[in-house]
Amino acid sequence: MKAGFLPKLLISPSALLVAVCVYGYIMFTVYLSLTPSTIMPVLDYEGTAAYKRLLNLENWQVALSNAGTFAGLFIVIAMALGLGLAILIDQKIRAESLYRSIFLYPMALSLIVTGTAWKWLLDPGVGLEHTMRDLGWESFSFGWIKDSEMAIYCVVIAAVWQTAGFVMAMFLAGLRGVDSEQVNAARVDGARTWQIYLRIIIPQLGPVFVSAFVILAHMAIKSYDLVVALTNGGPGRSTWLPSVFMYQYTFTRNEMAVGAASAVLMLVAVGIVVLPYLFAEMRKAKHGQ
Repeated sequence: MKAGFLPKLLISPSALLVAVCVYGYIMFTVYLSLTPSTIMPVLDYEGTAAYKRLLNLENWQVALSNAGTFAGLFIVIAMALGLGLAILIDQKIRAESLYRSIFLYPMALSLIVTGTAWKWLLDPGVGLEHTMRDLGWESFSFGWIKDSEMAIYCVVIAAVWQTAGFVMAMFLAGLRGVDSEQVNAARVDGARTWQIYLRIIIPQLGPVFVSAFVILAHMAIKSYDLVVALTNGGPGRSTWLPSVFMYQYTFTRNEMAVGAASAVLMLVAVGIVVLPYLFAEMRKAKHGQ
């Protein structure tokens, strides 16, 4: 028996399950998007009719608009807040481990728990608004979660709260790897702290910015649990994202082909974000960088 046979034998069941249950079902979904499937799968080939119908649906356009608003705010705020927290913690503060644990804790929670907790907090009847009025601030009002124009920002708030600590940890690791000799030389030359960060430290965090962007972008594209737990897509369609659209059309509105087409487009979007990053990392590893 060859030395490499046993490891391959042990890995083969997992590899087979991944091949069938992940890539197999991905291919099945792609094929369903090319059929006239409605409430049940139909294997008759119909071409791109489902994609044409999908692109003309107002609900899909609303979902894309909401996704653009959510993803843009979520990525920018989470990265800015994470970088800010990392810079503050990097100042050799006391109880650094405690603060790191506090900021990282939300990432340990499931998105369902996060969505449910923020739903209670933002509900005007039992949450922040109710509490502030009980404390005597009768004019206080915060009913964003019930407002179709503002509800998407509630999803942004909850998502940033969940992920900002994780982004902080990434930036903190990057800050600890910055070349200290350049920083010390700049201080000797009389550079101010903000100049050191702007011209020396932050430019060296380029790879961390890219990694954080890729992670946050793919989370924004496939966000579903948080939205359902927090707003269930409402009020109306105000917090519909492509993932919510996909579920609604596949399992509620019985348009399986349209739902599959939306899932395929989401997969393509994730691939556009993730694959260039993976190829770049593989190229670096190949060349020993």
